Amino acid sequence: MQIAVIGSGYVGLVAGACFADLGHDVIVVDNDEKKLAALNRGEVPIHENFLPELLHRHRGTRLKFSDDLETAVRASSAIFVAVGTPPTEHGEADLSYVESVARGISGAINGYKVVVEKSTVPVYTSDWVRKIILRNGAESEEFDVASNPEFLREGTAVTDFLYPDRIVVGADTLRCAALLREIYAPLADGTYYLKPDAIPRPDRAQIPPPLIVTSAKSAELIKHASNAFLAMKISFINAVASICESVGANVQQVCQGIGTDSRIGPRFLNPGVGYGGSCFPKDLMAFRAVARECGYEFRLLDEVIRINEEQRSRFIRKVRSALWTLRGKKLGVLGLAFKGGTDDIRESPAILLIQALLQEGCQISAFDPAARERAQEALNSNVTMTEDAYEAARGADALLILTEWEEFAALDLKRLKTELKYPIIVDGRNLYDPEVMAAEGFTYYSVGRPAASPEPTPSPAASTRVGKGTRS
Repeated sequence: MQIAVIGSGYVGLVAGACFADLGHDVIVVDNDEKKLAALNRGEVPIHENFLPELLHRHRGTRLKFSDDLETAVRASSAIFVAVGTPPTEHGEADLSYVESVARGISGAINGYKVVVEKSTVPVYTSDWVRKIILRNGAESEEFDVASNPEFLREGTAVTDFLYPDRIVVGADTLRCAALLREIYAPLADGTYYLKPDAIPRPDRAQIPPPLIVTSAKSAELIKHASNAFLAMKISFINAVASICESVGANVQQVCQGIGTDSRIGPRFLNPGVGYGGSCFPKDLMAFRAVARECGYEFRLLDEVIRINEEQRSRFIRKVRSALWTLRGKKLGVLGLAFKGGTDDIRESPAILLIQALLQEGCQISAFDPAARERAQEALNSNVTMTEDAYEAARGADALLILTEWEEFAALDLKRLKTELKYPIIVDGRNLYDPEVMAAEGFTYYSVGRPAASPEPTPSPAASTRVGKGTRS
């Protein structure tokens, strides 16, 4: 099938490459001439596993890049809209890009088309897209508007697309649903997975994935509700971690105890410095705005957001407790992206924490395997970017771990200790075992677990005896 994908950001580029790998002919449309030129040269603008292979495999054959929206729409049966929907000052999604694309589509319709929302949009957006296309001259029988939300995680977006937990198709007519079923048939009937060059199957993948057909409004809500629920799990376990620190419990043991409950599950029960990225913060604010428009005050979302913001403040206090004062301290930082496996720094807790530490008067050297260039632009010249983790740690009063890259969990601890001025690590991602770190000679702080130190801590009874002896 001929498909147009409007927008070449994270969602659009991954969707276009994956649709091509399913056997469709795809035109990715964007108005950024520099980005299009780079893509046509074979450059990959984002750090995403398996994406370079797919672009190399299909570029110039099944996958083409263009700035001609009208031609792409005329040539295609389905038009996937994957443009940005950034938040406004009041938290609502800015749908001006979606509206502009809808107007452009209306003048190019030359036969039955399905216009598919791929961007994360509020409920009722499908209705508005339909109204805009009709107002600009298209006939109602010439098109349908559908919602096909993406559930891609940055860093694993390609495998998430090709090995999804589910495919959600929001279609309000049988004709529209049939066309989208045909597009996803290689996944839904399992034929894609028989290809010798199929992208490798990840752990826990369900083959074939279920294809769920709903109304367009239900599909729009499914996306927002899914992200809100996942963010809630993260904030919940971070709140539990705070209690664990107060009472001396181990949050990882608590996570194991509740995560093995099949009704809860272990995923997203990872305490840390909070969620970030382009989805959770934006989508929670947009979902909350939609609820308010409907007359419902979604206070649970307010608390999820508050806990997430507070988690960064708690981490700063943890760093201060490890060093007593922050002004003039040199800190090594591992991790700049909002999560491991990506170069995306949007709403990254690491960047926000670094900015707060700079305001406290700290000097910072940082390393990230993929996000250094993007982070340098955001932080200007205030942070020294290094070539590896050990250089970031060199001469530092303490080392902070802010992103869960796998390589950060496999460092040479003996070498790391020699690089640091003081063997202090404040781990915001719980990558190491406190007992192991203490045995290696580190003073180690993590999230929701007791601090560990190579120096033995006197028992309360011993302290009392010493006190009595002194008084006598």
